[in-house]
Amino acid sequence: MKILFVASEGVPYSKTGGLADVSGALSVALVEAGHEVVVLLPKYRGTKTHTVTIPSLTIPVGDELRFPAIAEGASISGVRFFFVDDPSYFDRAQLYGEKGSDYHDNAERFTEFSRAAIEFTKHVWMPDVIHCHDWQTAMVPVLLRTLYAGDPALKGLPVVFTIHNLGYQGLFLHSTLQRIGLPETLFTVDALEFFGKLNFLKGGLIYADELTTVSKKYAAEIQTKEYGHGLEGVIRMRAGRLTGILNGVDYSAWSPEADKLIAANYSAHNLDGKRICKKDLLDTFKLPAENMTRPLIGIVSRFVDQKGFDIFAEVAAELMQENLAIIALGTGDPQYEKLFLALAQKFPAKVGVKIAYDNTIAHKIEAGADMFLMPSQYEPCGLNQIYSLRYGTVPVVRATGGLDDTIVQYNPKTGGGTGFKFDAYTGRALLECVRNAIRVFRDAAAWHAIQTIGMAKEFSWKPSAAAYVTVFEHARRARIPAASVTSN
Repeated sequence: MKILFVASEGVPYSKTGGLADVSGALSVALVEAGHEVVVLLPKYRGTKTHTVTIPSLTIPVGDELRFPAIAEGASISGVRFFFVDDPSYFDRAQLYGEKGSDYHDNAERFTEFSRAAIEFTKHVWMPDVIHCHDWQTAMVPVLLRTLYAGDPALKGLPVVFTIHNLGYQGLFLHSTLQRIGLPETLFTVDALEFFGKLNFLKGGLIYADELTTVSKKYAAEIQTKEYGHGLEGVIRMRAGRLTGILNGVDYSAWSPEADKLIAANYSAHNLDGKRICKKDLLDTFKLPAENMTRPLIGIVSRFVDQKGFDIFAEVAAELMQENLAIIALGTGDPQYEKLFLALAQKFPAKVGVKIAYDNTIAHKIEAGADMFLMPSQYEPCGLNQIYSLRYGTVPVVRATGGLDDTIVQYNPKTGGGTGFKFDAYTGRALLECVRNAIRVFRDAAAWHAIQTIGMAKEFSWKPSAAAYVTVFEHARRARIPAASVTSN
């Protein structure tokens, strides 16, 4: 099958979050399974390309004509990468915004990108299916089924749309509709209108042939008012076309046996290196050696409400009365950055903090911590808890989305399980879950069993890629009469 990924970010070229990891790793897994994959990204500042494929496309954006180029970059593991090159839209300091604010013209930027993706299929490479990701590419199915609906070359082209995080929808003022060149007839409750605003993500949900999201639990959760962010009715309407597929993990980058960024390598058969990694992590954050006997909790996260730091803040003072240490890495809301810095100042022997994102330190935390805390309000999939399993770092998580799908609650009667989970979204539930984990940590044999069970779990991309192929085939059959579709 020929598969075109259309995404606003993708490793190794651009990244702000897990979407980039998925578009990079899933595309490679599909190539390994025998498919032909092209990834189309915006050409952001610093992106290196080597060939101009099309010097100029004519793309209408509202009343304006724009002329982006299509360039090709280096192929990665058999995946070809192409880029939409419009410097005034994409050669900027960041991908989506600066200083806490989105760029004012994001609607125009990503509408141009979506139109360019459609033109790419006509002029450069016609796929069997387009795979779009999140609101930034939601205009691809909208445009295909509206403004491009009469184009015979595109009529049979199916689109699969993946929701990585329903909390980010691409909401804009009604007047944006004219600025991006869409007809007023689309501003209805059955199309793009959402409580008086224009909603890009809603368009993707309605006009794509098949929908996916990044865990089975999250696929169920987003059909409820609690997790649907106002779109639960639309998602329930399309539930027959929605599939939850858990993200995989790139074990070539995240495995203690081969990780070059940690102080010592180790495996489930010999965990001695993990103790060396713990000492190295403590030294990195200048925490005293007395913490070697305490449970060390690692956190690598965006410091925002979604990640559970509001309920963490509720019980932070009580947590620090426990015999534990915490090392946190991340950036986010100033109130939570200040919270962690204040904890480090008040408890300098027990708390280490770095307000940044640092890949090397993230690896050191995964390897050196005893536990990994993820108290998320919601978590579509989550990757750090899966990394933690492989590193023998026991996850302590809220039972939501992919966290619930990937972590099995420890059972003291059987000794089974891979971590600790709590249900209620409260600081008290978080605190009791951590206290339970600390109690089990004191039983060295029980803790070792949890570690080794978790390290044996496999969350590679191979089964996830196979599940996506099934969805792609369903999308083709939905768009083209079944008799004319053959798998190759």
